[in-house]
Amino acid sequence: MVTRVGILGARGYAALELIKILLRHPAAEITVLTSRLEEQPQISEVHPQLAGRLDLGLEPFELDSVAGRVDVVFSCLPHAASAEVVCKLVDAGVRVIDFSADYRLDDIDIYQKWYEVEHPDPGRVGQVPYGLPELYREQIVGAELVANPGCYPTSAILPLAPLLSAGLISTSGIIVDSKSGVSGAGRTPKLGTLYPECNESISAYGVGAHRHTPEINQLLSAAAGSGVEVIFTPHLVPMNRGILTTIYAPIEGDASEQELMDALRGAYQQEPFVQVVEHLPATSHVVGTNYCHLTARRVGDRAVLVSCLDNLVKGASGVAVQNFNLLMGLEETTALVDGAGA
Repeated sequence: MVTRVGILGARGYAALELIKILLRHPAAEITVLTSRLEEQPQISEVHPQLAGRLDLGLEPFELDSVAGRVDVVFSCLPHAASAEVVCKLVDAGVRVIDFSADYRLDDIDIYQKWYEVEHPDPGRVGQVPYGLPELYREQIVGAELVANPGCYPTSAILPLAPLLSAGLISTSGIIVDSKSGVSGAGRTPKLGTLYPECNESISAYGVGAHRHTPEINQLLSAAAGSGVEVIFTPHLVPMNRGILTTIYAPIEGDASEQELMDALRGAYQQEPFVQVVEHLPATSHVVGTNYCHLTARRVGDRAVLVSCLDNLVKGASGVAVQNFNLLMGLEETTALVDGAGA
C-alpha cells in the first residue's frame, strides 16, 4: 500500500533532502508540495537537483485541498506558522510529522519565553511524542502527530541520555559544544551565512540563548529522572553540512572509560542508526547518511563525549522518515540504509 505524502514548506534544504529520500521510498508517493511564495513554480525550478525526478508544482496551502489528497504531511514550516496549520490537518484526520519546535517542549510558558510568540495550538503542547525513535519508539508508533527533534539536541541527547540514566555522569556542570555546517541556518539569505562572511572563519552564536537549550534540558531531565541544565554553545563552521558535538560532563563516582562505552553500547546495540565507535568520529564519516556516530573518553574527572551526524538527514529529514516508517507500520530503515541523503 502506497501512502500519499504532502510536504509543507518545500523550498528549504531539509525539504530537499526529504524529497530525495521519499523518491526512493517504496511505500510513499509525494502528491502535494506547498510554499508561501506568491508564484507557483515547479519544484525543479526551486531545486534543480530534482529535474526529471519529480513533476510537481508548488502551491499555496489550502486545508481542504491538501487534506483531501494526502495521508501524511511533513511540515517544514517555521515555528508558530507550522502549528497554525498542523492543528487543522490533525483535526482533519491527517497524520503529521512536524519539523518545527512547536510541539517539542512540554511547557507552554517555556516555549513562549524562548520563541517569543503565542502558541497557536496550546492544547496539544505536552501531548505530542518527541520524534527520536531511539528513546521514544513506543510513543511514536500509531501517533497522529510527531514532533521531529532538533538537529543540535539529537547530537547531544543521544550520547548523554544513557549515561545520565545509568548515573555515570552528574546532572550538573555539563557543557555541550557544537559545530554546524552553514545549511543549518536555512536557505533564507542572512549576512552571517554569506560566503565572504563565513568562509575561512568559525564563530560562536546564540551563547546562553540558543532556542535548542530548553529542548536539550527537557529530554535530558527525563533521562536522568531529575533536573538537568546544560551550557550549550553552537558554532558556525565553513562547511555545507554536518554537526560535531563535544560534551564535557563530570563523572559520578569513579566510572571508567570502559564503563562509559559499555553504557553507550548497551543502549544502542540494537539501534540501526546509532554507531558507538572506538575512534574519534568526524562529520565526513556520516555526511549524507542517517547515522549518528558517537564515542566516549575519560579525561581526568570528566567524561568527554563526541558525536556527529548530518544535520539535514539524521538531524532532520532522515529521522522524519524513520518516524514516518514507524507511523505506517513499515520497517524503520526503509529508504534510509544506503546513503540517506544521496
